[in-house]
Amino acid sequence: MVITAPKTPFIKTLFNILLTLIGIFLLLALAIATAFKVADKTTSTLISSGEIRSYLLYVPDSYDPNTPTPLVISIHGFAEWPAHQAQISHWNDLADENGFIVVYPSGTGFPKRWRTMGEAAAPGDSMIEVQFFSDLVDHLEQTYNIDPARIYANGLSNGGGMSYLLACKLADRIAAIGSVAGAYVFPLDQCKPSRPVPLIAFHGTSDPVVPFAGGPSRTFDVPFPVVTDWIKLWAERNQCAASPLVLPVDEEVNGFRLVNCIQNAEVVFYIIVGGGHAWPGGEPIPAWIAGYTSQHIDATRVIWEFFKQHPLTTP
Repeated sequence: MVITAPKTPFIKTLFNILLTLIGIFLLLALAIATAFKVADKTTSTLISSGEIRSYLLYVPDSYDPNTPTPLVISIHGFAEWPAHQAQISHWNDLADENGFIVVYPSGTGFPKRWRTMGEAAAPGDSMIEVQFFSDLVDHLEQTYNIDPARIYANGLSNGGGMSYLLACKLADRIAAIGSVAGAYVFPLDQCKPSRPVPLIAFHGTSDPVVPFAGGPSRTFDVPFPVVTDWIKLWAERNQCAASPLVLPVDEEVNGFRLVNCIQNAEVVFYIIVGGGHAWPGGEPIPAWIAGYTSQHIDATRVIWEFFKQHPLTTP
């Protein structure tokens, strides 16, 4: 059965709102269900900017308190949940293999989200989120031997946008960022990082939520940027060479890499042909909500390999 939107503008708007609400509640149900698949005995809270904030922590059995250990921050998307982010991304499996710690912070509100719109939406809100991440790192450093040169952030959708915001405002602590189907809504003119931040990103050409070609989507009336243009602008900020290197993978995955950047802040972009609003190589979100989830590349492993090459260095 194919659902067709009505022609009348007012009815069409209500129709789109209804579809959005249905999608949100199904994602919430999915997130709650996956929470039972992820051990969350290490769910904890802290107070940041007067708010009670929570997070899910994964520490591998191989953790050695005498050894400085990398920290990977993995950030859920809009209407999702820390346990759901853990489930779809499989970061815990990679943490077991490589001996790093993973933390999955939780957004605020209902549905859960990250406040990344900048001053135009609500002055100060974005910085409240940035402060939470700074406080979270401080909090974890009190208990674990975190390597300050190897703290990385990545996320899906709104979480990818939050990773970008951290690169803008917390570049002195976040070594590199990764983004999958990122919603880059924080204004670039408000983004003034203290240092160039390396970036690796993935985006599907058929993303129904954050369109590859930019503009509003069926779900959000937001002027998303053209993804390829936004990636190239980030590379310009990092003063990378103008000519990209092609990244041929297969008929479903391609992209480019921009190198010779200042402070080795390279930019890598993987394009998933026909890919939806999904984590490549990860647990699929229902296709009617997010579209196709490619298994032709493992985004988590590729992000980790990128992170390993880009520790925080001083110029």
